[in-house]
Amino acid sequence: MLPSHGANPSYLYKSLNIRMPENIIDFSVNINPFGPPECIRKNWDRFFPFVADYPDPDIRELRAVIAGKENVSPENILIGNGAAELIFIIAAALLQNEDVLIVEPAFSEYRKACEPFSRRISSYVLKEEDNWELNVEELKTALSGKKAVFLCHPNNPTGKVFNREALLEIIQDAKKKHAFVVLDEAFYDFALENVSILNCLSSFSNVIILRSLTKMYAIAGLRLGFLFADETVIQRLKKFQVHWSVNAIGQRAGIEALKDEDYVKKTKRMISQERKRMFEHLHELGFVVADSSVNFYLLREQPKKDMLPLIRFLLERGIVPRHTYNFNGLSGKYIRLAVKRKEENDRLLSALKEWKDKC
Repeated sequence: MLPSHGANPSYLYKSLNIRMPENIIDFSVNINPFGPPECIRKNWDRFFPFVADYPDPDIRELRAVIAGKENVSPENILIGNGAAELIFIIAAALLQNEDVLIVEPAFSEYRKACEPFSRRISSYVLKEEDNWELNVEELKTALSGKKAVFLCHPNNPTGKVFNREALLEIIQDAKKKHAFVVLDEAFYDFALENVSILNCLSSFSNVIILRSLTKMYAIAGLRLGFLFADETVIQRLKKFQVHWSVNAIGQRAGIEALKDEDYVKKTKRMISQERKRMFEHLHELGFVVADSSVNFYLLREQPKKDMLPLIRFLLERGIVPRHTYNFNGLSGKYIRLAVKRKEENDRLLSALKEWKDKC
């Protein structure tokens, strides 16, 4: 069985019985290719003494930094051991014995979190022939009788940014139906334009907005995510969070990282430029690429076919893609690839050209 996530490429190599080369480039993970910002590197020794202390269970300092940056109250913020922990808390606290809708393809943790708690999980599946867009009327119909809808925006794995008016119409409809909208904005900060709907939070007590510090700041090993919600929702969620959920070094690293606005701007510019350049070359090679606005994209052959032979070919050359067999609606006919730095992207292009020449 293939692993259910990107990252940890040794599991993918083992599952396909392929010897892992010494030098690989992992295009299956969507974290910042620049690596952690310099402010974390240079302060690392200063973080070390916190290893001996229990972390602040209320994470007050980091919450205050996020609140100031986003112009919200600290009481509207809950920080967790990665967004994955917060997704499980949402399912446990709000969705027990309830019917849930997931807009897919999407991050597999939504379904995994809901399965132990929810009564029934339904899917609304985005389609390539619709350019991965939301059909508002169809989604509103699908939402009837559901307690919550999970919606990844920008979407993972397509990189699609949805129409703001469409999102607000869905949120308003969900509010009338007394349903939560869990909007996962884990990759919003890779888009050049502001695609968040956080400024609407005060108008909708049914909205929960997930964020991640892992992706933009390349600190996946520290596990750091947070969410915004109405204060009454936050109080319900906190009852299901373990004490000392977020380690002390993660808290300090998050505080430092959020100060570095130049790092974010530099990353956005580079990702935008490289994504545009990559798409031009990939189209020239005859691949079909999803219209992504962030730091990853879907790629498929023309005509559509199973991508396992290409996955094996790339793995043998030290290029690690993300398979899509466990993304509802994709069925392994696509691969997801991260946008990396030019030299890494060029190595991918070289391998894909070799594949096309071979075929």
